[in-house]
Amino acid sequence: MRARDLAEDYPLVRLSDAALTAARLIADQHRPAVVVVDEQDRPVTVLPASQVLRFSVPGYVLDDPSLSRVYDERGGADVCVAKLTQRTVKDVLPPKEKRYELPVVSGEATVLECAATMARLRTPLVVVVDDGTIRGVVTASHLLAVILEAAEPPA
Repeated sequence: MRARDLAEDYPLVRLSDAALTAARLIADQHRPAVVVVDEQDRPVTVLPASQVLRFSVPGYVLDDPSLSRVYDERGGADVCVAKLTQRTVKDVLPPKEKRYELPVVSGEATVLECAATMARLRTPLVVVVDDGTIRGVVTASHLLAVILEAAEPPA
């Protein structure tokens, strides 16, 4: 089985999209991340949900987590959403020099190549690209299901 066989449609966001839009895509679709593309639909990076949370939580709370207890659920949510409002996806991303390598595989990649790329880059997904075009995404959960199914002895 090849990456192109496993690839599924996946949410894409542009650098210029609202950060809140990316957060809603992640939350509404229960995704671990979204793929960020440039204006020509070329993949730029993967924006993990954890990075959106890191950006949205005030710095003083990251420095001293005990301060988070000052907020009730609604107040804490309002603070986080306020940081995402009026910001773009580009604003939420770490600086280029601090970003991880883009997790890309070709459509010809094997299951083990996909797994190795995910493991090496510590990412929950890989972007499948052929001839500069995104063909879809393979998630770690989907890949694990394929691996576990293939390893089961026949009944």
